[in-house]
Formats: sequence, C-alpha cells, structure tokens
Amino acid sequence: MSQRNVEQILGRLLTDEEFRESFANDPKWTLQDLQEHGVALTASERASLANTDVLLFEWMSHGLSPRLQKAPLRRKERALADASF
Repeated sequence: MSQRNVEQILGRLLTDEEFRESFANDPKWTLQDLQEHGVALTASERASLANTDVLLFEWMSHGLSPRLQKAPLRRKERALADASF
C-alpha cells in the first residue's frame, strides 16, 4: 500500500504545480499533511521524499505535455481578477 502512495505523490509532484510549490517550501509539512489526510507513508519514505531535490520534480514537470499538468487554479483566479479591471 505504501509504495502505491509514494508513486501517487511522485505523480502529483510532477503534474500539480501548486502541490510542488507547497512541497518545495516545506516538504516535511506537506508530507505530514498528506499523512493526516490518510496517505500512509513509512518514516523512511517520508525522509526519502523530503530529501529529494525539488528541482528534479520541477525539471521533469517541464518535460511533460501540458495536457498532463493540473491547471493551476490560483493563476486562473489572478488572471480573471486582472481581466476584470
């Protein structure tokens, strides 16, 4: 079960810009928040993920098709707010 969760987190780090940003700012808090919401990880998995260079996820995300990326909602909200002026 835990390996599957690691794979899902890695996928989310590659496809979800806001999640990746949260993880980059505070990986331990982000992983703790996931745990509190039912995502089971071992201490070793949490440490391994937290110690992975975030730039790797950023670099890999740029190689993915935009169709695989989650639309960043905050950016859309800002664009809508700017357009209304």
